Amino acid sequence: MKNIKALLVIAGFSAAAGLAGPASAQMSDIMSSAYVGASFGTSDFGDTCSGFAGCDDKDSAWKIFGGYQVNRTFAVELGYTNLGEASIPGGGVELTAWELLGIAAIPVGPVSLYGKLGFARGEAEGTGAFSGSSDSGTDLTYGIGVQYDFTKQLGIRGEWQRYDFDEAVDVMSIGVVFRFQ
Repeated sequence: MKNIKALLVIAGFSAAAGLAGPASAQMSDIMSSAYVGASFGTSDFGDTCSGFAGCDDKDSAWKIFGGYQVNRTFAVELGYTNLGEASIPGGGVELTAWELLGIAAIPVGPVSLYGKLGFARGEAEGTGAFSGSSDSGTDLTYGIGVQYDFTKQLGIRGEWQRYDFDEAVDVMSIGVVFRFQ
């Protein structure tokens, strides 16, 4: 009887250990699919300055983002972007956006060409003479880019992205991606 109990205990521990390995591997796969990053670049507010003398429709832009890599081809990404400011003498407008994107990539070795498509919730705040004015809305955003992975954890990306608010805003940026491994 003692031998049977010992055998059952050993079998139980063996089964638990056997199940823990794949569960641990699955958790590792989930964690290795999560990533964060940041990018910096320039924004162009397009036709915003039409008809305004002394208008500056180009500024610096930056973004922080996080995502989940479903597989080597598809990812979902959430980000916050400061698009900078379009300014005229006496005031201007600052624009920020929260975005949710789907990303489709074509990986070729350490390089991936990708396209992104999603929605951005833009917030515009007046500055100077326009202080106190604000506007917000949700519109389409899309872009293309290339990413080079130095290691499994670290990559660099360059991209162009358009935000289709009342006036289109284009952002050219370069950024860093860190994957949790």
